[in-house]
Amino acid sequence: MKTKTYVITGATSGIGRALTEILAKEHIVFAGYRNEQKAEELKMISSNIFPFYIDYAKPETINSAIEYIKSKASKIDTLVNIAGCVVAGPIERIPVQEIKRQFDVNVFGHLQITQGLVNELENGKIINISSMASYGIFPYISPYCASKRCLDMFFNSFLIENKKNIKVISVKPGVISTPLWCKSIAENSEQLNECLGYEKEMQFMMKNAQKNEKDGLNVEEVTKTILKIDSMKNPKLSYTIGKDALFAHYFSKLPQKIINSLVKFGLKARMK
Repeated sequence: MKTKTYVITGATSGIGRALTEILAKEHIVFAGYRNEQKAEELKMISSNIFPFYIDYAKPETINSAIEYIKSKASKIDTLVNIAGCVVAGPIERIPVQEIKRQFDVNVFGHLQITQGLVNELENGKIINISSMASYGIFPYISPYCASKRCLDMFFNSFLIENKKNIKVISVKPGVISTPLWCKSIAENSEQLNECLGYEKEMQFMMKNAQKNEKDGLNVEEVTKTILKIDSMKNPKLSYTIGKDALFAHYFSKLPQKIINSLVKFGLKARMK
């Protein structure tokens, strides 16, 4: 089997950690981390893993990561963009700076690392972990929804434009059992805990996030799909994973007025 080279962002937990552990058994993996304490953990998994520090909210760290990867690899077979965050709350209360951070992490960071590694990715693949949120039907996480839709739009244009035969695939999972949910509660604590007039809705959001982390789709279902995509010569442009994601996909095709009415009704019913 040919040894391949992968770059995986968000490699310390959830999908990224599981994928890194699988691929490092036979391939070279550049594994991105933000928490310094996780670097040694990654090294302990396999000698095939090369950890690199990257924080998508800090563009200078992306440039440093690009230079590090390029200094050790002249060819990258697959870039898997996984790193992300969730900014939540009523749109009237979320500081604009927080919304900008959402796009820095979920969109602009992915674009920056792609631009920096585009020559090394020639004839390779970019697999972006988007979300069913990209269908845009979920209240109180509109920055997250918008960022995932934006990610898909930018990279679809890149797919059309690039002359290096780089394939781009969007993976849109439903709710996954990952630490992202409890992390999002901590990161959005001000909007969730001090939101006058929206207390009931924010309590629901926090309970739902905790439930998602416990009961969401197993990470293995997503990693299986990513590995399958990576092995294919001509994969589809988009893969939707999970019954909830499929529902969101078809639900999003309804007229917007009907979607809004049904979402409002459903939210009220679930908060009783």
